[in-house]
Amino acid sequence: MLRIGLTGGMGAGKSTVARALVDLGAVLIDADAIAREVVAPGTPGLAALVEAFGEQILCADGSLDRPALAAVAFADDVSRGKLNAITHPLVGARTAELIGDAAADAIVVQDIPLLVENGLAPLMQLVVVVGAEEQTRLRRLVEHRGVDEADARARIAAQATDDQRRAVADVWLDNNGAPEVIKAQVRNLWEQRLVPFERNQRDGVRARAAYELVTDPEWDVQARRLIARLHLACGAAAVRIDHVGSTAVHGLPAKDIIDIQVTVPDLATAESLTGTLTAAGFPLAANVTHDNPKPGPDDPDGTDLDRWGKRLHGNADPGRPANIHLRVQDSPGQRFALDLRDWLRADDSARAEYLAVKRGAELAAAGLDVDAAGAAYYGVKEPWFDAVYPVVTQWARARA
Repeated sequence: MLRIGLTGGMGAGKSTVARALVDLGAVLIDADAIAREVVAPGTPGLAALVEAFGEQILCADGSLDRPALAAVAFADDVSRGKLNAITHPLVGARTAELIGDAAADAIVVQDIPLLVENGLAPLMQLVVVVGAEEQTRLRRLVEHRGVDEADARARIAAQATDDQRRAVADVWLDNNGAPEVIKAQVRNLWEQRLVPFERNQRDGVRARAAYELVTDPEWDVQARRLIARLHLACGAAAVRIDHVGSTAVHGLPAKDIIDIQVTVPDLATAESLTGTLTAAGFPLAANVTHDNPKPGPDDPDGTDLDRWGKRLHGNADPGRPANIHLRVQDSPGQRFALDLRDWLRADDSARAEYLAVKRGAELAAAGLDVDAAGAAYYGVKEPWFDAVYPVVTQWARARA
């Protein structure tokens, strides 16, 4: 299934988006609703809170008095830790139960108000943030929810900033306008990205990018989001994870596909990650088992495939194509990916030369179908890689 994280500041209109997604077919898991459910009257959660903080946290009818609980539970770090130790496992278990109950092809939307504040973005395959100007949010809180303005300002100030939310947002929905505007955005997101993403993941299909050169100032931050998810998926099996390729060279036009290199100790480790990465939305390209060998001192003819072995995964998200290269630490391919990136970053003439080659590759691929375009594009680029391999290798050694 596909797991989407939905968040936004108070008054931004997150609930409106959640309802629209449910209407389209999403399975909604509401973190606030679960937090209330696990401490409802008669639950082990409420009993544990009473044992920890006393009966003064109860209303006359036996339900939880939330302001009373807040007064004692947030008085100091020890009390806050005690509260979290009780509630977090209960919320986590109930969330896991609800996710487990969803269909295998479900698009699960987890409505988490504090997703950014609690660092939960890497757990999600896509993060959708609902945004609105502060004055719009204040007006909604005061006029529609009856919140005192001073209290509303204080609550907004206590939450994550828009900059912090944008840093984790794969999708930013602007909700400053009328309800029908945001609903149209949600429908477009559902049809153009979420449904194809889920289908790609279920079918093991990698999203592909056109063989056209573009530039995007967001490539770096998009790569950081992918790397955070990959760190979580790979765990200690990854020696390091790096943004490589043309999109890692600032200002260099490139195909709109981000290249990430996951360095592993050996190919057996790479293969052991296949299931985990696939489940995380990064299906395997089973037909790619190595990089194209480059001639060098240890292999003058460039025919030793074993030295250039790798495993390739791709992002199933059609809104953010990415190649995930798993290469062995200190193998020629692993070093070349890092050295070529750094050489291009450091050398203006090298960048200009490479861009000219890329323009030629783009021209060769123009008007062809996807498979033929790929063959034409790389047919132009690969000879250049072969030619600059010794230059880049010597440059890197001189820097060491």
